[in-house]
Amino acid sequence: MDKEISQAVIRRMPRYYRYLGELLDDGVERISSNELSHRMKVTASQIRQDLNNFGGFGQQGYGYNVKFLYDEIGKILGLDQQHNIIIVGAGNLGQALANYVNFEKRGFVITGLFDVNPALKGRKVRGIEIRMLEEMADFIHSTQVDIAALTMPKEQADAVAHQLVELGVSAIWNFAHLDLELPDHVVVENVHLSDSLMQLSYNIVKKKLESI
Repeated sequence: MDKEISQAVIRRMPRYYRYLGELLDDGVERISSNELSHRMKVTASQIRQDLNNFGGFGQQGYGYNVKFLYDEIGKILGLDQQHNIIIVGAGNLGQALANYVNFEKRGFVITGLFDVNPALKGRKVRGIEIRMLEEMADFIHSTQVDIAALTMPKEQADAVAHQLVELGVSAIWNFAHLDLELPDHVVVENVHLSDSLMQLSYNIVKKKLESI
């Protein structure tokens, strides 16, 4: 795809996919951009503009075929492919991610768990054995790894991220509390849970002030 798509559009695509999945579950076969806009709280014009970046998919006077659009957005998001994930950091957050079965329904398969704590060695989370960090290189050399999730303290995360890049991993899902500086060919998605919580806190305070 040669056309540069804005990150704002890309961030909305998973929402479209989720809402269309709910429509499928409800037995809805087709929907107009106006009807979809009411559900998503996004203007119909914005929906049409977003989808036109990828070809449109709608028909004048008919709207969108829900199953077709759901499948096409899935392809755009790469959900028609399998992505093998390792989790580096098998503490509470790492184990919670490993236990989240919905990832596999989307094609994200967790194949390895790694940690530095010897007390965790050999334990299994949903059938996945926790290995020590020094075993990670051999594992990556022998197993296809598409994504590495970092769920470890920031003091260790930067060095581990660079090690992963040297081992050929080109996508990092970063939960550590720092923004990684990695080569341009590496795709990084930073997930700052505390930032989300602070935004929630701001909106709580704002609502309280509005009600005074």
